[in-house]
Amino acid sequence: MIDQVLARRPAVRALLADRPNELLVIAGLGTPAYDLFDAGDHGGNFYLWGAMGGAAMMGLGLALARPSNPVLVLTGDGEALMGLGALATVAAQKPANLTIAVLDNGHFGETGMQASHTSLGTDLPAVAAACGFAWTATVDGETALRALAPKLTAGAGPGLIRIVVGSEPLPKTLPARDGAYLKTRFRAHLGLQPA
Repeated sequence: MIDQVLARRPAVRALLADRPNELLVIAGLGTPAYDLFDAGDHGGNFYLWGAMGGAAMMGLGLALARPSNPVLVLTGDGEALMGLGALATVAAQKPANLTIAVLDNGHFGETGMQASHTSLGTDLPAVAAACGFAWTATVDGETALRALAPKLTAGAGPGLIRIVVGSEPLPKTLPARDGAYLKTRFRAHLGLQPA
């Protein structure tokens, strides 16, 4: 039972309030990218553009390639539903350093605010648990969200957090859209040479 919904931007800020520099964050396209950028741009942020459904798999690849870095995927319910099979693959690979946070407003926000399957009964934490995730949670309050924030770096994953958020429209806060720039910046944050 959901008692309340969170405002999405304050929720993302609360989740990342004490962000360690080594935390790498992949943001799904659209609103999750705007929310992450609004919470504070960072060299360890990678914003996906035009790759709906790919955030969880990109996060998995990054988590496997960088096991010493905690990795957070910040995505929406629409994207998570589009890449539902990714949850099974993440669970099969068992990356302890990966957390997927789903901002669930019950709508496909990027395509016209149609009701998503989560508003029709699909329980993403239950799906992730059935796939074999180490832990899952649903939060509908900022206190509970802040209490979960340490799990992002605990190395006890994979984990999935469903963050219940409102569906009210918000102004866009746009991060850089230049893919080459984002890649080069992210690689520099990792201490790698440009490629």
